[in-house]
Amino acid sequence: MPIKPETVRFIKLGEGGKWESSCIEEGTIRLGYNSPYHENCLAGDWEPVRAYWLKYRNGNKRVAASDVNQIRAFYELSENSLWVTFFKRKLYWCFANNQVMQIEDGSRIRHTLEGWSCKDINGNNLTIENLDGRISKVQGFRGTICAVELPQYLENKINSIPQPEIQTAKDNLESLRESVEKLIQGLWWKDFELLVDLIFSQSGWQRLSVLGQTDKDIDLDVFSPVTNRRAFIQVKSQASNEVFDACVASFSTMEQFDEMYFVVHSCDATLRNRIVNRVSIFDTKKLSELVINAGLVSWLIAKRS
Repeated sequence: MPIKPETVRFIKLGEGGKWESSCIEEGTIRLGYNSPYHENCLAGDWEPVRAYWLKYRNGNKRVAASDVNQIRAFYELSENSLWVTFFKRKLYWCFANNQVMQIEDGSRIRHTLEGWSCKDINGNNLTIENLDGRISKVQGFRGTICAVELPQYLENKINSIPQPEIQTAKDNLESLRESVEKLIQGLWWKDFELLVDLIFSQSGWQRLSVLGQTDKDIDLDVFSPVTNRRAFIQVKSQASNEVFDACVASFSTMEQFDEMYFVVHSCDATLRNRIVNRVSIFDTKKLSELVINAGLVSWLIAKRS
């Protein structure tokens, strides 16, 4: 079910994240700020708490006020408040019940309602690299509890609702991909081979040789200096499952190659979904994505103009 929190708070689970693993495993949020005033906090009697932290902070009113505000948030925020934290480069979120308990070491805990989750409501992982940096920057907060910038964005992220501008960009990108695919489908055969060569070179592969004219099973022999892997590329204007199987059989006899790329302009519908170990099948749809990622759209337009 979609969430609709009334407020959002980041919580740091222990100094240096020392409670992260245990809290996520046990389904709790946990607060330090140990003091003799747990019962006062439960009763909403904040004056003794404020006096304690003002003395602890040597009369620094600003810092003491921040301490008390964080403690009050832990005790007073409702069960409809969203709590978020970060662990192993993922965003975790939960809702917690109202009961605050003090445990043996003096810290306080609240149990989550349904545990911590690092996924959106559709089951997609909430990783840091896919979050707006204004969300993940709270990891640098020097206290324990703070508000989160862009709370509506975060709510939408958990509810798997794309931002309007993101959805527009995705729609435009798909329109571009379809246009690029049509351009690829209209390429002359030799220009199609050249495009394949450019895609792999732009992706970091180094061409060792062109063998298509002397070896019917291989069109390009390429090497990746990053992964130290060698591959051969077979480029076909048309192909059936039988043609593909024959190429795979040849590949299986060549121990010097780590992987094979079978690139085809037109093929049987069943061939697109074939899964063979160490073999990748690229049709014009896949090539259109690679053309965009490799920055070859302008080259393709110029070639077709």
